[in-house]
Amino acid sequence: MILDRFKLDGKVAIVTGAGRGIGKGSALAFADVGADVVCAARTEEQIEQTVEEARRRGVKAVPVVCDVTKREDLQKLVDTAIGELGRVDILVNNVGGTMPKPALRTGEEFFNQAFQFNVTTAFVTSRLVIPHMLETGGGSIVNISSAAGRIPIPGFVAYATAKAAMAHMTRVLAHELAPKVRVNGIAVGATLTSALAPFLDEEAKARMEDLTPLGSLGEVDDIATGVLYLASPASRWVTGKIFEIDGGQEASNWPFEMPG
Repeated sequence: MILDRFKLDGKVAIVTGAGRGIGKGSALAFADVGADVVCAARTEEQIEQTVEEARRRGVKAVPVVCDVTKREDLQKLVDTAIGELGRVDILVNNVGGTMPKPALRTGEEFFNQAFQFNVTTAFVTSRLVIPHMLETGGGSIVNISSAAGRIPIPGFVAYATAKAAMAHMTRVLAHELAPKVRVNGIAVGATLTSALAPFLDEEAKARMEDLTPLGSLGEVDDIATGVLYLASPASRWVTGKIFEIDGGQEASNWPFEMPG
């Protein structure tokens, strides 16, 4: 059956930022199709909850408190996955984000921190995981990028530039690591997560929906299904691609004016 190509029985996935939002949704999607999951985030309470929900689906799940900006934490994450579950087949680099700020108020330190948090952390995590994938025959990496990396949105010069870099890093790694390790990304549009919700009242939400061709904001499972596809054998002939899951967005739907 075609649905068998989405099964991940016997596979192990690492998901960063797995305590909430897209990371949590992706980890639970993997658990739904049989993968064991290693859930990483800075907040222990959040990842413990994700792990508990994953275990109820009948898989092994391991929580790892991890600050992705610290290389030693990333090494601990990978070592824990190998030590407790024996392999790594899938990596989802989900951690990222930078607050908006006008370009002329964006200093070098702020800009560099955005790059470090959104791009360098994903590269380092990938570099630590890839040798283990190669030992077991291959694997799949899914990088969570953003529609902001391809659509100009005033006020997001640091974040958008970092996500654009992440998208191209995805393409370069895919070509270098083929055919053993597939590397793809998702350019995520405005999705209802705890990261976006604080910005939105009903008026702002309605305006964003009006500016989105499909007339609604994304939900976590809209992204998680894309992550599952790219991580599973269903996408065995896909690498180096950035999937746009954004409600059809081709222009900014950010509803706020950026102060000068």
